[in-house]
Amino acid sequence: MLPTDPTKKISFTRCIKEGDLVIVYERHDCMKAVKVCQNSAFQNRFGAFKHSDWIGKPFGSMVFSNKGGFVYLLAPTPELWTLVLSHRTQILYIADISFVIMYLELVPGCLVLESGTGSGSLTTSLARAVAPTGHVYTFDFHEQRAASAREDFERTGVSSFVTVGVRDIQGQGFPDEFSGLADSIFLDLPQPWLAIPSAKKMLKQDGILCSFSPCIEQVQRSCESLRLNFTDIRTFEILLRTYEIRQWRADCGQGTGGGSAGSIRHKRKQHLIEGSGEKENPNNSTVMARPNGEARGHTGYLTFARLKCLS
Repeated sequence: MLPTDPTKKISFTRCIKEGDLVIVYERHDCMKAVKVCQNSAFQNRFGAFKHSDWIGKPFGSMVFSNKGGFVYLLAPTPELWTLVLSHRTQILYIADISFVIMYLELVPGCLVLESGTGSGSLTTSLARAVAPTGHVYTFDFHEQRAASAREDFERTGVSSFVTVGVRDIQGQGFPDEFSGLADSIFLDLPQPWLAIPSAKKMLKQDGILCSFSPCIEQVQRSCESLRLNFTDIRTFEILLRTYEIRQWRADCGQGTGGGSAGSIRHKRKQHLIEGSGEKENPNNSTVMARPNGEARGHTGYLTFARLKCLS
């Protein structure tokens, strides 16, 4: 995700080397995460792509297969990683993630607590937001899931900014060592209200908490708990609507009535074009836009609250 140099600075300009993780881009809805190995090859319908041809090229390069097909080699940013990662749990997508980072007011140097880790989609974006001087401490009660997340953070280059712990935050709360140190807290739990008292102790004054819940009943109960020590409580549902932009072409000289009707329309248009001084475009085209039929609907509710300052 974050290509780094020895000084741990974020860098997308360096060249691809063996062992790097790259996103192989075929089209916007077909991408794969691939680890670069000198003697390996990537196969798809466009042919075979030798990894040895990738080494030394900058991220964003177009590379060709033995059959002349091509793909792009992209740096594994948090946005792309969200689209290709293995789903061990339900994940947050780009619309929700960007909103969370904005409303949690994350900047480099922040300390963030997260529970639970899940597939790590949000965690990678949190890490980039607080890097290079901040840190994300994320917890999951499932040991195998936490181990898989550690491996992913190593692959994507964020392990310097993320620490994964195994802990039942609902039952045990956050570790006492973070008391009063967290700038922000994110909860993705079945019963977030059980973790709110602990979250209150971890936050700095004026710190912000966000809870993600798929059901409105969870939101209602969480808000009841938040009212005791938090203010500015807000709940949002992010619905993203994407559009398909297509160019439609029609030959104005073609008709359906043996060419006569089409020819008349073509001559009339030709006359108008000549009279206006404009040049005729032989391939008349129209740009059309329509909503994408596969747009995602409800994912969950995001509830934000700010810790009350002591009077």
